Amino acid sequence: MNIKKLIKAGLIAALLIILCAMLLVPIVGSDMDIALSKLHLPPLSVGAMVYFFSVSISLGLILMWLYVALLPRFKRRVKTAVIASFVVWFLAYFLANVSMVAYGFMPIKLTIIGTLWGLIELLVASLIASLFYSE
Repeated sequence: MNIKKLIKAGLIAALLIILCAMLLVPIVGSDMDIALSKLHLPPLSVGAMVYFFSVSISLGLILMWLYVALLPRFKRRVKTAVIASFVVWFLAYFLANVSMVAYGFMPIKLTIIGTLWGLIELLVASLIASLFYSE
């Protein structure tokens, strides 16, 4: 495992996750504000954005760590990147978002959009960032 290349690929993945997330904001921004206001919460603050930025960096690093760990087993880069994306998506996006709906915190439509968008984010991030990792 090449740690320097892993970190580089992880940070590239993180940047791609952040960029993809920024593309989602214009699509669901007003819906998110409405959902938050129904819970008597203000729109997302700068502090919340910093938090999500940090989470995105962590997810990028974790995604590429998992990719690197799985690569010897699956051999093919694309297949490994897709598998790593689905694992991280299920654990970090799907389960968390479904629980938000189950608790009544988030509307189903907004959750479906965000959850599917998250899968796309991770797929884009892992497929591109995997090009920057080699042993």
